[in-house]
Amino acid sequence: MKEEKKMNLTEETARKWLHERGVEIKDIAELVMYLQHKYHDNLLIEDCIHNVEKVISKREVQNAILTGIQLDRLAEKKMLEEPLQGIIEVDEGLYGVDEILAFSIVNVYGSIGFTNYGYIDKQKPGILEKLNDKSGGQCHTFLDDIVGAIAAAASSRLAHRVESTE
Repeated sequence: MKEEKKMNLTEETARKWLHERGVEIKDIAELVMYLQHKYHDNLLIEDCIHNVEKVISKREVQNAILTGIQLDRLAEKKMLEEPLQGIIEVDEGLYGVDEILAFSIVNVYGSIGFTNYGYIDKQKPGILEKLNDKSGGQCHTFLDDIVGAIAAAASSRLAHRVESTE
């Protein structure tokens, strides 16, 4: 019983922090639509939202969200020690730990998630373009990769579900 309450708090906090950082479920669902619309003739945004919700309901995804957003916030407040502060603050290209955290999300639904993630990470459509813009004063070194990974995982989940029903 106590574990269930803790899980609910973790999920609520992850969702709240996404919202506070300007990311809504629909934003992520639009990324899923971007990735999957060519492969599904009758794909609805509601299907994409459903799959994003299912991905976010996973504990390992919630943990990645909380960890990444916390590190981004600490970097904004300049509360990390150098050289890590500078690396995260500028989203240094060779850092890679932000992608490693994202891979923990992508892994939840199999290898197709890696290709989805790589593609969307390069294209940076929708909310990813906004999160990647460094001019707003916020640090999203981890968040942009986490959001892309959630979309990639939800796309993979959708692809697996559609394949099994055909």
